[in-house]
Amino acid sequence: MSGTAPADAPDLAALGARFADSVREDAADWDARGALPAEVRHAAARAGLLGADLPVSHGGLGATPAQLGEACARIGGVCSALRGLVTVQSMVGAALLRWGTAAQRERWLPALASGELIAGFAATEAGAGSDLAAVTTAVEEDGDGYTVTGEKRWITFGEVADVFLVLGSAGGRPAALLVEGDRPGVRREPVRGQLGMRAAQLAHVTFDRVRVERDNAVAPPGFGLSHVAATALDHGRFTVAWGCVGMAEACLDAAAAHAARRVQGGTVLAEHQLVRALLGRAAVDSRAARELCRRATRLRAAGDPDGIAETVAAKYAAARAATAVADSAVQILGAAGCAPDSPVGRCYRDAKVMEIIEGSAQVSELHIADHLLRAHGYRPGARRPEREEGPR
Repeated sequence: MSGTAPADAPDLAALGARFADSVREDAADWDARGALPAEVRHAAARAGLLGADLPVSHGGLGATPAQLGEACARIGGVCSALRGLVTVQSMVGAALLRWGTAAQRERWLPALASGELIAGFAATEAGAGSDLAAVTTAVEEDGDGYTVTGEKRWITFGEVADVFLVLGSAGGRPAALLVEGDRPGVRREPVRGQLGMRAAQLAHVTFDRVRVERDNAVAPPGFGLSHVAATALDHGRFTVAWGCVGMAEACLDAAAAHAARRVQGGTVLAEHQLVRALLGRAAVDSRAARELCRRATRLRAAGDPDGIAETVAAKYAAARAATAVADSAVQILGAAGCAPDSPVGRCYRDAKVMEIIEGSAQVSELHIADHLLRAHGYRPGARRPEREEGPR
């Protein structure tokens, strides 16, 4: 996607900030109810947030990676589920923009950008989480179309999605298809009471010989994981990373404000060195995460191939920062941080989820290390180099 926005494009970061501020008081209620209201999804679409980085020709705002990132940070600092809506919509949009046919882009992208259709990314299975090459959802040719059979788990907005980008296996080759949510054989099982992202209307979705047209296949079989799903996941990591920056910064601000005002035993909380130390570490974690996200953003905008690896690093660091800073914020706020409507408590739960989705922290560490080692000629599975002789 372009690193330069149209001259008349709106300020997406400011737009995201205004929208986030307008719903700030409602986020705790959505979390408690376990749902993002339909009117909020529609309002986000009208504001242009659901297709922000799609080209104007396809109904988007043509936003740059920097603009999208800042918007996700502002939204993520208020409600991770709302940021999740922006993420999943843009994940599917990014995959279609890059790998879809002209007809698919014309058909699906404006509907995604306008919010006419809510998307779900259906990749994870009971036996295929971090290892998506292990998916067993069967994609079989059926006359002039395909049938899709399998069960997908933990689909963000799977409870209400109008169309799913499904990762499956077609004769042993990874395949990606668009499956409309109202097709016969689509069954949804809402997920309730999970650790975080409670308003994101997660669902397990079963596809029971669901038939779709041949035109619903995105790229030929064999490219479903390495191309289509990889593009979606890369885009997802980028927006999750920036959302985590927003969470960390919001928690840091809340903790500092509380420490500066709270009087306990006749002493302002900030007078305690241990409290100031917690704030100092949290400030460094937040700023470091933001700078890594900025680095990834610059490389993505420039089309640098290293942008993918740097996005993994940014998401890894930002999720860790969000978790650590939220933990410190809850500690500093004490009982107020544990209250049912506490924003920092909600961030604490959501941030842990961010360390798992779009590639767990442990898998991310391996990706980061592999990228580093490849720069020195290492290839996984290659013959071990001869042992270097030391000085005699």
